Amino acid sequence: MAAEQRKLLEQLMGADALVGRPSKRQETPITDSRVCKSYLVGTCPHDLFTNTKTDLGPCPRIHSEAHKAEFQREKERLENGGGNDGRLTMRDLANFEMDYYRDLEKYVTDCNRRIDVAQRRLERTPDEIAQTTTILKAIDEINESIDASIFELQVLGDLALIPRALQEYNAIKSKRLERESKERELRNLNDNIGPSGHQKLQVCDVCGAYLSKLDNDRRLADHFGGKMHLGYATMRALHKELQEKISARGPIPTGPSGGGPRGGRDYSDGYRGGSDRRGPREDRWGKGGGRRGRY
Repeated sequence: MAAEQRKLLEQLMGADALVGRPSKRQETPITDSRVCKSYLVGTCPHDLFTNTKTDLGPCPRIHSEAHKAEFQREKERLENGGGNDGRLTMRDLANFEMDYYRDLEKYVTDCNRRIDVAQRRLERTPDEIAQTTTILKAIDEINESIDASIFELQVLGDLALIPRALQEYNAIKSKRLERESKERELRNLNDNIGPSGHQKLQVCDVCGAYLSKLDNDRRLADHFGGKMHLGYATMRALHKELQEKISARGPIPTGPSGGGPRGGRDYSDGYRGGSDRRGPREDRWGKGGGRRGRY
């Protein structure tokens, strides 16, 4: 518990606030795999859902205000044509953004999966579909019968067969009442269909939470302004923005030495996505057996 509280304080105040001499985290370079690239580039997903039912807990990687400030300085320098002679290169920047993109994609994909599952739970069962089809067929047959009776009524009126015309008119009224009864039955079935029952549930397409169609504007506003919904909305917006940026960006030039990135994996050739066919051990583990990169 004490360690977790200390970590939270360090994330809020910076590691320097809790120590009187240069700490190990101060000495950690910004390119180290232990540094959270999502926190440097944007907002770490672990910080979006604190104190909600989807709380991800504290991030296992280092969140340092000093690292974030250094990253912003290096990013501005590179974007202003400062070259690759600083702490970071354009290749490093591309790798950081790709790490962040992949981090966001993991949570967005998981949320989309939960939304699909929730939607399927609200779908109609085969028995409910059969009931709906039967009622609709009955309504169509009644409509056809009413149309035929109206035509017959017109013929009887033209022939001045008043008693039979009155009988046909009463039959039409009965059929219309029967149609109204079937339509009410269909409405009731649709209102109470599926596991949602009388609550009339629907699934939020942003965060996957269940919403009631009976909720008033205040309750809906509470949901859409809630931390969990806003967290997923922010995450989706950042994910889309990075996706467009990475897709539009061409190959990143190498530094003067032609070397690869310093820390983490090399994504400078663009987003590999599902086309990356490297084996799991080659992708995730170094030759010495140590973990490298973010995943």
